[in-house]
Amino acid sequence: MTASTASKKSRPKPQPNQALLAKIFHWVNIIALLLMITSGLQIYNANPVFGGRGGWQFPSLFLLGGWLAGGRHWHFAAMWLFALNLLWYGLYIFITQRWKRRFVGVNDLKALQTSQNPKRRIYVWHRLAYTVIIPILLLAILSGIGMYKPAQFHWIVGILGSWQALRVVHFLTIPIVVIFVIFHSWLGLKAGGYRLIKSMFW
Repeated sequence: MTASTASKKSRPKPQPNQALLAKIFHWVNIIALLLMITSGLQIYNANPVFGGRGGWQFPSLFLLGGWLAGGRHWHFAAMWLFALNLLWYGLYIFITQRWKRRFVGVNDLKALQTSQNPKRRIYVWHRLAYTVIIPILLLAILSGIGMYKPAQFHWIVGILGSWQALRVVHFLTIPIVVIFVIFHSWLGLKAGGYRLIKSMFW
């Protein structure tokens, strides 16, 4: 083994470093999502989407708000936090042109079929996940607005066909977002290990 080879092996790998705005975005998202999910389950328990008032309810351990009105107050406050966080981050990646590396393109779809590079495939799956989650988040916000102000936004209820359909759609966006978070984190671990995940928050 040459001295240069030994030097390269002993040299520590560079630590991943994320922009401060990206770290703030991730922290605010985690907090807002936890508040929305727990307060949303409190609202759900008042009149379960599946099974009516006699339907299955979530344990109080996973609820926030104490009662229906309290759950609604927390839910709408967290919704504004979540929506505004998405808005400013969307403007940030647009202005910095980071969107060019965030969303899936034609070459990415070809790479999934032909590329033998594991890292390349991981990045493609990441961009695919980013692309798919955008309409899901918009649907969650739109259906939530329709439930919050059904008289003013009756056209949202009309698009989905009925009030019950609106509630079902809004509720089903929750597990989809949770699955995205898990998949997103798993891809991050595959791409850069724990150091990459840590760099997103610290």
